Amino acid sequence: MTAPTPRRALLAVALAAAAATVPGGRASAAGPKPAPRGPGQAPATPPSPAGATADAAAGATRTTVDNRFWYSYAHWTAGLHQGTTAIGGARPGLEIKTPTGRTEYTDPHTAKKSTWEYATWTSPVHTSTVPATEAIASWNARTPAGTWIQAELRGTYTDGTASPWYVMGRWASGDGDIRRTSVDGQTDGKSTVWTDTLAVDAPAGGLRIKDWRLRLTLYRKPGASRGPTVWLAGAMVSDVPDRFTVPASAPSGGAHELKVPRYSQETHAGQYPEYDNGGEAWCSPTSSQMIIEFWGRRASASAVAWVKKGYADPQVCHAARSTYDAAYKGCGNWPFNAAYAATYRQLAGVVTRLGSLSDLETLVRAGVPVITSQSFTAEELTGAGYGTAGHLMTVIGFTAAGDVIANDPNSADNPAVRRVYRRRQFENNWLRTKRHNAAGKVVSGTGGICYLYGPIRPNAAQVLALRAVGVL
Repeated sequence: MTAPTPRRALLAVALAAAAATVPGGRASAAGPKPAPRGPGQAPATPPSPAGATADAAAGATRTTVDNRFWYSYAHWTAGLHQGTTAIGGARPGLEIKTPTGRTEYTDPHTAKKSTWEYATWTSPVHTSTVPATEAIASWNARTPAGTWIQAELRGTYTDGTASPWYVMGRWASGDGDIRRTSVDGQTDGKSTVWTDTLAVDAPAGGLRIKDWRLRLTLYRKPGASRGPTVWLAGAMVSDVPDRFTVPASAPSGGAHELKVPRYSQETHAGQYPEYDNGGEAWCSPTSSQMIIEFWGRRASASAVAWVKKGYADPQVCHAARSTYDAAYKGCGNWPFNAAYAATYRQLAGVVTRLGSLSDLETLVRAGVPVITSQSFTAEELTGAGYGTAGHLMTVIGFTAAGDVIANDPNSADNPAVRRVYRRRQFENNWLRTKRHNAAGKVVSGTGGICYLYGPIRPNAAQVLALRAVGVL
């Protein structure tokens, strides 16, 4: 059906240079490590901490989540430059000035060996306002043919020791030079990288990440005059309390609905099985494409020329290919989806999380649709007609009674995508961090994950909304 997400994180809009740094997760857990994922499954995370209260307050985002992103010219001039330089202009960024070395990279997914020259930038150390159990990096970049980037994160634990430099992603917008990939098997015995999420292994013991820094390595073919440009990079860290239920929020009153394009992932069932077994697992890129087109952007004819003629909505196929993680074997890598959205003109995206359905209403009423991730049994979401270990859909509005209007890509066709779901059911399914599956087993909930994409210069109402929900 869809690429799920038993992990918990958020996606937040990157803002104009004049806006404040985006402040803005999830408790991982003690308990057994998850089984390896297969195609079509979401990136795995450890279960949440045992013993947390079931009715922990929703809306704790501002005290349990901390975001730090670099995106302005002043941001890029800070930190340690080793062959990189800050660039100004309408969209400041980071580029290669003088490569500091060459390296060979053998792509683990193609066995192709190539030589690359590179330069690196290391961020200042960021002391989190939240001693964290998880960290998720985000980046927005342009990677022309012959270029790619690597994002790494290193944390300092509350016991005074430091983690290794963890690879959070090797990324290019295309797949002609390297295969876009997360890196499996990274652990130091205290924390582990699960696809795109760095998680403390045993947070019940009190260990947390107290500060961290990011390292970006920019690669290009030897002798090239230009390389990649990074416009935004950073991370969200979090320590979100565990809960089976969340308090009910009050509707704000009055109906409001955004005109968001409707795309069904099921339209693409069986198409391009090399990308997570085809469209049945494409909830994440399908949802991403809806929001990208809501903001007036669309894949060019040349970008979708590879799609077989006769396939409807070829841009959805393009989105799946452009978000595919060759190690995860799926299209649900969170930073990869945000990075894909940011390849479109003047768009940006990051990963974060919200604390309540009221926060979600605030954004939607300001004109910002939100992609949410939730997991539920068939009985827990009236009208869905299915159960899922994790599924992304796009919230586009609210009824006068406060029920949720969503574009649900797990629908038979495009016209059927628009759904109305009961407020209380949707809210609890989305925000809880623990749940019982159809077999009665206790498993992870998604805990308020959402994707936010938007223009790099949001309007005044959108800035106010982002501040109101704790994203700015």
